[in-house]
Amino acid sequence: MTRTKEWGLQEPGRPLNTVNFESPSHTGTLLTGLNMLRAKGHLLDVTLVAEGEAFQAHRVVLASCSDYFRAMFTDAMKESRQSEICLNGVSAAGMRLLLDYAYTSRLALNLANIQDVLSAASHIQVVAVVEACSNYLQSQLDLENCVDIATISETYSLSQLRGVVYRFMCGHLVEFSRSAEFARLHPAQLEHLLACDFPVDCPEADVLAVTLRWLSHESHSRGCGWAVRLLRRIHLSQVSRWELEGVLRRTDQQLARLVLSEYLRQSRHRPLPALPSPLVNNRGMELAVVKVGGFGIGGITNEITYFLPSSGKWRHLTTIPHVEQCNFGTAVLHNDLYVVGGCFNQSLQENIHPFGFRYSPRRDTWATMAPMQQERCRFSLNVVADRLYAVGGASEVEEESVVGEGYSACECYDPETDSWESVAPLPGSCTQHAAAALHHYLYVSGGLDHDLDLNSMRRYNTEEDRWEPRAPMLTPRVDHAMLSVGGSLYVCGGWCEDLDTGNRVLVDTIDRYDADSDSWHTVTHVPTPRYHAGIVTVNSIIYFIGGFHSDAMFDRATAVIECYDLDTDTWTTGEKYPQDIWEHTCVTLYIPRCRDDMQVIPFPSPS
Repeated sequence: MTRTKEWGLQEPGRPLNTVNFESPSHTGTLLTGLNMLRAKGHLLDVTLVAEGEAFQAHRVVLASCSDYFRAMFTDAMKESRQSEICLNGVSAAGMRLLLDYAYTSRLALNLANIQDVLSAASHIQVVAVVEACSNYLQSQLDLENCVDIATISETYSLSQLRGVVYRFMCGHLVEFSRSAEFARLHPAQLEHLLACDFPVDCPEADVLAVTLRWLSHESHSRGCGWAVRLLRRIHLSQVSRWELEGVLRRTDQQLARLVLSEYLRQSRHRPLPALPSPLVNNRGMELAVVKVGGFGIGGITNEITYFLPSSGKWRHLTTIPHVEQCNFGTAVLHNDLYVVGGCFNQSLQENIHPFGFRYSPRRDTWATMAPMQQERCRFSLNVVADRLYAVGGASEVEEESVVGEGYSACECYDPETDSWESVAPLPGSCTQHAAAALHHYLYVSGGLDHDLDLNSMRRYNTEEDRWEPRAPMLTPRVDHAMLSVGGSLYVCGGWCEDLDTGNRVLVDTIDRYDADSDSWHTVTHVPTPRYHAGIVTVNSIIYFIGGFHSDAMFDRATAVIECYDLDTDTWTTGEKYPQDIWEHTCVTLYIPRCRDDMQVIPFPSPS
């Protein structure tokens, strides 16, 4: 038989006009069809037996979603030829739910069935369901079930869930230790809790006390092998002698002797660093350099980034919970970051505001605080004796109406009462200055008095609520930083006005102020002077981060991080900050090492 007619759609030389068709409903149609075949008993070729109950299914469906069945049915195993397979260790309830998932892609998890489903999914290696169970258990985590979830995570090797559970226990250790669940911890679980690198919510003396209470529990009181292992996980160098004596007075003599023995061993063989004063406990925490806000090529940003020496990378930490703003005050008190005041643009107008926010790195949360009595930007915010002091700055309110002509308003914040109160005003108008604390004094240097750059140094006595003049700086400075290091003050960066041309001139020295002699001297010259750099000190090293050479020309070279070691009088150059930044502030904070933050986007590689 010959074809009598050919369709003439495809002529020589004419393009094929290919169109790719993909049905969005095909996956659902396929699953629905397979499930209907199962319901009607069509084409079923294997029977699974769990706890004596039989379940019929299609081998191809099982092999497509289970690594266990894929290996069984495709390798030369005897089960590949059997029509009935017994699944020892899998519950009938768990198998039923997994089969429903295989044919529908849906699974309803709850506290009643989660262990059956997880056990079955782990046994037959349905990875997606194991992950779903892990996520579900994480969402249900609380103090009443954390020990059970920890045990489940260890039984089924769910490492991510295990980390979440122990981080939760450490973060709520005080409350957790008072519950009946704490006594249910296996010794190996308590040892892991004490050994893991997660922040805790109490001093190390309390960690010792709760460990001793656990050891004193009736079910844990036999033998001292675990006691020695657990006590070796306590950072006893961070427990003062009087705290140790207080804990041991409430402990039986046998355990007390073990504690004293371990205390002497740690002191002799592996002394630990002393507890940093801003922290309740430094478990799981590391001192980081933190960059707050500022400007970049994309404009103003509220992003906060941090650098941990252990990772060697700049990472995203959080974002200021406010419209993009600048020229705010930053300070760190009790390892909380305070961001207060500042200004933002709205309808091409600068708006100054008095509002403040407090960030806790341990909890990774922001909280609002009482607004200042007066809106401010380009002011200084510093900590003296556990209080914040806001000094001077620009405001939409005329200073004369607040404190009288020739003065700058100042106020003090008490975190205990979440309130601000006025303190003695600073003589003279002052913005874009620097300030630092030394003992119970707050020192304020330089800045602008309207258009006049200042070399002044004033000192505020927080105990007597009064200001007094001190020896002026060696040169005027505006937009600079003052750092308190080792009992001395250092002024860095900034600019002054050239008396002949009226142009801005970068101040390229670091000058030291000696409070005892009320005198200044130059310490060193900055290799790369710059405007609006972030300047911060870590121990005895001063870091210069970001900034630019002049108002007219950006220079990416200033993204280089330069470090000056006060002890050795040497400069070193570090890696560049990953982006161009300026008009930011830098502080130091203890950040949990267990964070998994996104790395700051690096510079593109040069072509």
